[in-house]
Amino acid sequence: MTKQENVLLVCVATCLSFTKLLMVNMYRSTDYEVHRNWLAITHSLPMDKWYTENTSEWTLDYPPLFAWFEFTLSQFAPLFDSAMLKVSNLNYVSYSSILFHRLTVAAADLLYLKAAYSFCTTCVPGRKVGGASHPLISDPKVIVGVLLMANFGLFIIDHIHFQYNGFLFGILLYSILSMYQRHYVTSALHFATLLNFKHIFLYIAPAYGIYLLRVYCFKSSTKDGSVLWKTFSIYKFLVLAVIVVCVFGMSFGPFIYLGQLAQVISRLFPFKRGLCHAYWAPNFWALYNMADKALYITGRKLDLVPQSNESAAMTGGLVQEFNHAVLPSTKPLATFILTALFILPSVLHLWNNPIGPKSFLKSLILCGFTSFMFGWHVHEKAILLVIIPLALLAVDNPQYTRHFLFLSITGHCSLLPLIFTQFEQPVLYFGLAAYSIYSWMSLHLVTQTFEVKSSAPAHCLLSKYEKYYLYGLVVVILYYGMGHSLLGLSETLPFLPLLLMSVYTSLGVTYCYIRLYKTVLSESMVKIIKSQ
Repeated sequence: MTKQENVLLVCVATCLSFTKLLMVNMYRSTDYEVHRNWLAITHSLPMDKWYTENTSEWTLDYPPLFAWFEFTLSQFAPLFDSAMLKVSNLNYVSYSSILFHRLTVAAADLLYLKAAYSFCTTCVPGRKVGGASHPLISDPKVIVGVLLMANFGLFIIDHIHFQYNGFLFGILLYSILSMYQRHYVTSALHFATLLNFKHIFLYIAPAYGIYLLRVYCFKSSTKDGSVLWKTFSIYKFLVLAVIVVCVFGMSFGPFIYLGQLAQVISRLFPFKRGLCHAYWAPNFWALYNMADKALYITGRKLDLVPQSNESAAMTGGLVQEFNHAVLPSTKPLATFILTALFILPSVLHLWNNPIGPKSFLKSLILCGFTSFMFGWHVHEKAILLVIIPLALLAVDNPQYTRHFLFLSITGHCSLLPLIFTQFEQPVLYFGLAAYSIYSWMSLHLVTQTFEVKSSAPAHCLLSKYEKYYLYGLVVVILYYGMGHSLLGLSETLPFLPLLLMSVYTSLGVTYCYIRLYKTVLSESMVKIIKSQ
């Protein structure tokens, strides 16, 4: 790592930190009240009331370590405004309380910035790019650092919409970094801790379990890399087991002692919220819902299906359970089975081809992507669980560069409906354009250094049809932002812009999922053919 690279990354992190402080008076979603209420619960009530308190509809539904995180923050809250710590103060807002929450998000983000810096300086190879004017857009270490630190989706979700995701992704990056350094026990400790902060990271747990079992507990043959079953180490397996049991024990132990484990679990996994969120995440179920609605409308026009209120319910913009009007309705168990079936090829591939930590990272990405595509009540924000780890491979080879660029643009566009207030729109579109243009320019320069034998030039980042799709995405964004209201359809078809945005981005995300899965699985086939 050169001095210039160090200075650039530190400058980027510093500028971003100051920019976050400018977001204090921006729009904030109901997640602000969620976290204010959690502060009040953990500060004002004894621990045995944390997961039973329901004065507010925003009950505590994160794992215990996050509850203790809120408790820790609440110790500093009186320095700003003690009124925010009253459970009865529903929807309480003051400038001091807003400032406190914004500052704590920015402060917690420092862990993410440090983790991104550590990964880039340690694991991203340096490579000279001829003719480049500045290392900010030509040095792979700096590029990956900027793509991580300045991630557009993470920025708007944490610092405008309001959540605490940055430090959680920081823990994830440290876990991946430890895996790259072959510090398997440390990696397992980081990940077990992460699961007890936010259980959405269960999406990627299969990749951790399979890889740690395969490379830490077993040895591989030096001839063909196959597993040597007799080399299984009970000691190493017990080390991993003890780590997991200890972390979960410290987290859930007090609630087990209080006889509240079932209550905590019911809060963590509320299956009555319905298949999709109010705004459909761009995944398989958005396309499934759209197909059901199209079939229903067609069937009604042809007088083939009876009148149903379910079709209207699914586009009503509410978090609720609903049944499909034509296609079979989906239950939580069905989504779990479908997710498990599509995760299976990636973890089997990892078991048979544990070729270094990058194979683990690719499986992690596929596990997260599959859970996003087929999971129950998936939030649109969960796409970051794919985009951020994929950024670590953005300068690895042309295929992953292409996947990252296409998915980051499409996935970030799908997050635009989260911020719907007019004042924030210029910031939103400027940030999206700046991040996308930077990604395109810098990755275009990086791809020129790849040595690939292909009929297409190395610098051809996206195919013709992928570019056509992105041009169409611009049209969809313009319609969502201005066209719908200009056509006077806001009263009669209020959900149409969200429907259009969700379905169109779902097509792009699904395309990228299929392409990425194909790329990962085909790599082992190429290596087998070369070895033969």
